[in-house]
Amino acid sequence: MLALIAYNTTYAQKMPSKRQTKRMEQPSTNNKLIIYQMLPRLFGNTKTLNKPNGSIEENGVGKLNDINDKALQEIKKMGFTHVWYTGVIEHATMTDYSKSGIKPDDPDVVKGRAGSPYAVKDYYDVGPDLAVDVPNRMQEYEALIGRSHQNGLKVIMDFVPNHVART
Repeated sequence: MLALIAYNTTYAQKMPSKRQTKRMEQPSTNNKLIIYQMLPRLFGNTKTLNKPNGSIEENGVGKLNDINDKALQEIKKMGFTHVWYTGVIEHATMTDYSKSGIKPDDPDVVKGRAGSPYAVKDYYDVGPDLAVDVPNRMQEYEALIGRSHQNGLKVIMDFVPNHVART
């Protein structure tokens, strides 16, 4: 029998009780898939301004490199078997990456400044917002997958083929 439990970090607000924490810290021993969903652009973001229509400089963004060994070890220690990285594929955004050879998106069709992670514009690329070094963003993502595997976690990645950017 296969059981699936998804934990969404985006909306987790309440701190678990002592009893829940103890239960979460024990690794899964009954072959259940326990999935930790993570939006990398929120995970490592330390800015708290949250300005409506704010730029990436104002509101910040988490980077793939923020998901380090310590973070992955803590996820594993809570009993999760998989990490579901959501919003990794390149999508339409208002951030200008023309210096890196990425064509700017039309502001009339982008949802907010950060864009929707489901308004995909290139299924074969990683969102430049998530990279420390934009030209090497794919290598940063591959390194994250490697770190995840080294810490005993499997990786799930969103892929919704009919969700595309208007451009």
